[in-house]
Amino acid sequence: MSLKRKQYEQLLKPLQLELVSMARWLQHTGQRALVLLEGRDTAGKGGVIQAISQHLNPRQCRVVALPKPSDRESTQWYFQRYVAHLPAAGELVLMDRSWYNRAGVEHVMGFCTEAQYLAFLQQAPRFEHLLVEDGILLFKYWLTVDQKEQEARFAERHEDPLKGWKLSPVDLQSRSAYADYTRAREAMLQATHSEWAPWTLVDFNDQKRGRLTLIRNLLDRLPDVHLPEETSPLPPLEGKLHKEKFGVLKPIADYPDE
Repeated sequence: MSLKRKQYEQLLKPLQLELVSMARWLQHTGQRALVLLEGRDTAGKGGVIQAISQHLNPRQCRVVALPKPSDRESTQWYFQRYVAHLPAAGELVLMDRSWYNRAGVEHVMGFCTEAQYLAFLQQAPRFEHLLVEDGILLFKYWLTVDQKEQEARFAERHEDPLKGWKLSPVDLQSRSAYADYTRAREAMLQATHSEWAPWTLVDFNDQKRGRLTLIRNLLDRLPDVHLPEETSPLPPLEGKLHKEKFGVLKPIADYPDE
């Protein structure tokens, strides 16, 4: 049974409080955390990213969702443009799709050569080993969704003008390649699931439950992030209170009909 909005928010709030503690711990210790969020189109990556980042300082928690590479970037070492977005001390980076584009959409849709694809499968575990070896806390999540549910979400986006921007021509083409994406995912998991950077698959057919499950798993895999509270009393305001002297825009309903 799907969670009601009120019940979901009640379950999410304590997790978000723990995420705030995690952010304080990252800042205090100088640790670096990187979360890769992968999955099929409509799986729910944006929703879980919003749930994680909602109450975190955007200067500390960065969301990375790169567009397709430029002509210049397409001639670089494949991982090069991602390196610039890795976390610095005290930062959490959430990647809405990552270098695994090469093992998924680029491979299935023919945007890379077979040689480039095979090279990626060999290099990705080595690249990630370097990241972990350097101290980055790396978490890789694949959000799973059945084809029936994916089709329902495609239809919702197609009919909703506020969500239409989420449907790209590539997304629409991918509908007929569901089995190809499944085979690509299985090959990717087999080649890139490692002891130092394992994959975690999360059921996102129910997106609310999926978000709660993923966030709980992320928090449980971190060390003890509890730190003593460092709150200071609000100092008294000195002097008189000042009223705003500039004109204030009135609500639309207050304007007379023209």
